[in-house]
Amino acid sequence: MKSYDTLNELQHLVGEQIGSSDWLTIDQTRINTFADATGDHQWIHVDAERAKSGPFGTPIAHGFLTLSLLPAFFSTAFEIRNIKMGVNYGLNKVRFLKPVPVNSRLRAHFKLQSWEPIENNGAQTIFEMSVEMEGASKPVCVAESILRQFA
Repeated sequence: MKSYDTLNELQHLVGEQIGSSDWLTIDQTRINTFADATGDHQWIHVDAERAKSGPFGTPIAHGFLTLSLLPAFFSTAFEIRNIKMGVNYGLNKVRFLKPVPVNSRLRAHFKLQSWEPIENNGAQTIFEMSVEMEGASKPVCVAESILRQFA
């Protein structure tokens, strides 16, 4: 995991990849738990027997499950030591480019796209997040994550 001492240190890293997360396995328990939390019990996600004869040959993770792992990916990709808090401000340009079969391993790469000062000793940052699936040639999800962080 990369570490940065201050929020201001990121200002000079715009345009650079600033961290990559640990690998995370997307097992059926995680998929089912997400389905229960969101009410999305579509068979391609939760019915392993039916999914065998479906278009992917196995259950796949919800696209929004992949996106919801953003905090988990952030937590192992990099840290900023001297910040008090950060809040999610929104997302831009979310795309789900490839299905995520059950038991796949994912990790995310973070590129800092912008850094702007905001009031209360903070900064609004936009990160390009690219979620990689082990063994895949292209990302499964790309998104721009907007954060507001305060020192």
